[in-house]
Amino acid sequence: MDKVSAPLHARFAPHPALYPGQEPYATHALDVGDGHRLYVEECGNPDGLPVVVLHGGPGGGCSPAMRRYFDPRVFRTVLFDQRGCGRSRPHASVEANTTWHLVADIERIREHLGIDAWGCVFGGSWGATLALLYAQAHPDRARSLVLRGVFLMTPQELDWFYGGGAGAFWPDLWDRFRAPVPEEERHDLIGAYNRRLFSGDLREEVRFARSWAGWENALASIDSEGPGGTHAVTGAPLGGFDAPADYARAFARIENHFFVNGGFLSPDQAILANMDRIAHIPGVIVQGRYDMICPPSSAWALSRLWPSARLEMVAKAGHALSEPGITAALVRAMDSLGERFSTRPRQAMP
Repeated sequence: MDKVSAPLHARFAPHPALYPGQEPYATHALDVGDGHRLYVEECGNPDGLPVVVLHGGPGGGCSPAMRRYFDPRVFRTVLFDQRGCGRSRPHASVEANTTWHLVADIERIREHLGIDAWGCVFGGSWGATLALLYAQAHPDRARSLVLRGVFLMTPQELDWFYGGGAGAFWPDLWDRFRAPVPEEERHDLIGAYNRRLFSGDLREEVRFARSWAGWENALASIDSEGPGGTHAVTGAPLGGFDAPADYARAFARIENHFFVNGGFLSPDQAILANMDRIAHIPGVIVQGRYDMICPPSSAWALSRLWPSARLEMVAKAGHALSEPGITAALVRAMDSLGERFSTRPRQAMP
């Protein structure tokens, strides 16, 4: 879940804790097989502590704003668009696109860039899911984790958001999300949307994609006023359930594909059941107290099984990366990591 480059209903000015905007010093079109080519970019210090940034969704893509959480003097920041979304190709494709393909892609990127191990794996929402699964699969390749808005890909979390739990707080938007689906199919909205997002009728796919993305966008921020908000990065008006067609279709199709398949996790691959594999890895969990998309119970359960992690519950914050309290906590976490691991003294930004 989650997407920074998506139309979120937050009206935040850039937080003063963020570093100035920066351009990549290198970009790559990485062939990972199966017909997929990933967009990968590197920012900051080529000799710095390597950090890989895992965006949300699945299907959300990266945005330039994500670069600003990392001191460019200290970190070698690697961002990439996961299969099928953003600048990766083919666009909106779900072929050979599963959780385990993405875990393997992170390893391919690491090897391609000649990085021995990630100094930090940084991810929010679905990105936090992917970060945990990657670390559990490759505990020797992740030296620390910084997570935000924890999502564990469990049936309970999906039922909360697509089964009426969150809808009890937003009944008007919940009715709008369910309205396009016939009443006899509303007991399984993920399945009902799946049939329409993959119908082969482009107009129908876009219409249901906008509805799918709009429901999530509207609940992302604690300051949401529902439909009619602005893009979290550009400030442009977006109209809630009218997200740009290309973005909405890729996001909704990929996210729904993962959800209808339970994240491609077997019972023995459940995150909480495998926390012993990464119990020794240092971590920071930043969680909004009033997160409507990924309720804090998941972050709390994770922290109870992760002795090397610190949970920071941010008061008066929801889910969005761009919320002031979330932003400040994440920048603090990365600055602290940089101070501990950097080979050079921290320098003030000009």
